[in-house]
Amino acid sequence: DIDVIAPEQNAIGTSNALTLNRPLTVHRASNGFQYINGTPSDSVHVALTGLLPARPDLVLSGINNGANMGDDTLYSGTVAAAMEGFLFGIPSIAFSQVEKGWACLDEAAAVARSVVETVLASSQSARPARPFLLNVNIPNRADAMQLPRRVTRLGRRHASEPVIQQKSPRGEPIYWIGPAGDAREAGEGTDFHATAVGCVSITPLQVDLTDHATLGEWSGVLQRNAPA
Repeated sequence: DIDVIAPEQNAIGTSNALTLNRPLTVHRASNGFQYINGTPSDSVHVALTGLLPARPDLVLSGINNGANMGDDTLYSGTVAAAMEGFLFGIPSIAFSQVEKGWACLDEAAAVARSVVETVLASSQSARPARPFLLNVNIPNRADAMQLPRRVTRLGRRHASEPVIQQKSPRGEPIYWIGPAGDAREAGEGTDFHATAVGCVSITPLQVDLTDHATLGEWSGVLQRNAPA
């Protein structure tokens, strides 16, 4: 059984935002899908805490219209929706196409289905027993189902391009966030490299942002400067 609960509008760049300053409304489309006037994270949160009659086995997000690789994952509403499921202890997968424009979308959907079937069919000994969070990027190709699948790490981008400044009809300055920068760490093993050489990239993600490597260093700094 599949339940679809999605944002009412495009929510690009909303990251993990939850709507806390107004109530949310849920509507049902003619095809039975439900949609919420909020963010992707709202959709999963409301689904898991009030809409669904039972806890799902899997949370899926996407397919996004464009890549979510490297630093993009921090801003992505698509990845955030899957992360919300992961935070609730449910295995979750985010899917994106590498290029915008929806070219070869049916082929990407077939890849997504295949990845889901593989994950669900795997035994507990073949994958982590704890909930997992996967970020999948699929090249826009007619032969997507035949492409190799690589487990990757996140690459890195250069800083974004400068903002685009314009004038409003009233002559006031307005600003558009500039385009994302080019990849700066895109070597072998990264999601950028995998998709560039014609592979489906599958990146296991985690939520812990702690800089574990510097915990001891910071403890020393704070102890040296602690009040007597």
